[in-house]
Amino acid sequence: MSGISDVRLTLYAPELYKSQKATGHINAPEGLSLWRLFQHRRRTRLALLGLTDDQLRDIGLSLEQARHEGLKPFWRG
Repeated sequence: MSGISDVRLTLYAPELYKSQKATGHINAPEGLSLWRLFQHRRRTRLALLGLTDDQLRDIGLSLEQARHEGLKPFWRG
């Protein structure tokens, strides 16, 4: 991650956290902090982009669906 991304994330994290709190839930397993949630999303989305066609078929996703989810920014649920 670049320094600029780190700074933006640091500046916007409270705003992101407030917006998620306003909806009544954070899409995270119990006990997972917001930063760990972001890290988890980033890691799993990158892994999703690396799957082969056969692997995607096994989990019931098309290439388009995998790309749509995999290219989402990590701060979006």
